[in-house]
Amino acid sequence: MKIVICGLSITSSWGNGHATTYRALVRALNARGHEIVFFERDLEWYASNRDMPEPPFCRVHIYESWPEVQPLLRHELADADVAMVGSYFPDSVGAIATVLDSNAAVKTFYDIDTPITVSKLRAGGAEYLTRERLRDFDIYFSFTGGPMLRELEDDFGAKRAVPLYCSFDPDRYRMSEPEERFRCDLSYMGTYAADRQPKLEELLCQPASHLPEKTFIVAGPQYPADICWPKNVKRIIHLEPKLHPPFYSSSRFTLNLTRKDMIDAGYSPSVRLFEAAGCGAAIISDEWQGIETFFTPGEEILLAGSTAAVDRYLTQLSAPEAEMIGLRAQERVIAEHSAEKRAIQFEDFVGARSLSRQCA
Repeated sequence: MKIVICGLSITSSWGNGHATTYRALVRALNARGHEIVFFERDLEWYASNRDMPEPPFCRVHIYESWPEVQPLLRHELADADVAMVGSYFPDSVGAIATVLDSNAAVKTFYDIDTPITVSKLRAGGAEYLTRERLRDFDIYFSFTGGPMLRELEDDFGAKRAVPLYCSFDPDRYRMSEPEERFRCDLSYMGTYAADRQPKLEELLCQPASHLPEKTFIVAGPQYPADICWPKNVKRIIHLEPKLHPPFYSSSRFTLNLTRKDMIDAGYSPSVRLFEAAGCGAAIISDEWQGIETFFTPGEEILLAGSTAAVDRYLTQLSAPEAEMIGLRAQERVIAEHSAEKRAIQFEDFVGARSLSRQCA
């Protein structure tokens, strides 16, 4: 198949979770023999932080203005089998109109921000997707599963809303040799988010204050300069993807935190969650509806609803116990959430839709 994607970014993972998601899926699709063309707007903050400027598994068109690139998108769509527009694509209004007007056999929307999108749709519409346009796509791929899929179909008129969760590449996210600079008792990797910060304070900063003999790392950009970190918390501004495996492999535990919209919706695992598990990390996570469908609590993941729970894990759980939790999580994600598994699911969804349209 030829697949044309209009997405936020695939060349830069700076401050966004879209790039690693697209990379894993597109790399796996390409390995299975598909041709992928990716359109990306040349945004300043990504242009200056491109950690994969020329992905070897797809053709990337980086453009500066929509009028300049629209004819090229039409050309690429002329012989496309599948067309996709992703959430937060900067020129989504024009891209959606162009995709829906094309002869692509299957026209899809990939929502990597489903709870945020649905919240905006309830209020009238998102800047990158309207209620009216949503109904025109053949498939609505969603980062979120569970009840929200039915809402997309029943309340907003999506023809078919299906989960296409994030995934990880086992060849890149796997156990690696620990590195001294990343060694700690508890690590966290994530871009600053105001609605996530209280959980970071509760589940990392407060344990750090209670346990001065333990060591902690917070990696990620955009944290306000006025945050007062405990003395035993090390800050790393940004880690490019190739450093993620040694980062996860060097800490006794790693923390997973979820955005408020994702917690409210449930069934919204983050790409960092699967990547950390792929590296065999012992994960301590906040709690949200549906997490038990991805990992078995107490066996493959540790859940923490309070500072006391984190304190307990850090002081009472032995190293062998933590290692076994990480190994079980790794086995689970390799079996169910690898990029290849996700690519096969994608093929099944678009193949079934294409066949149903031909029969109609």
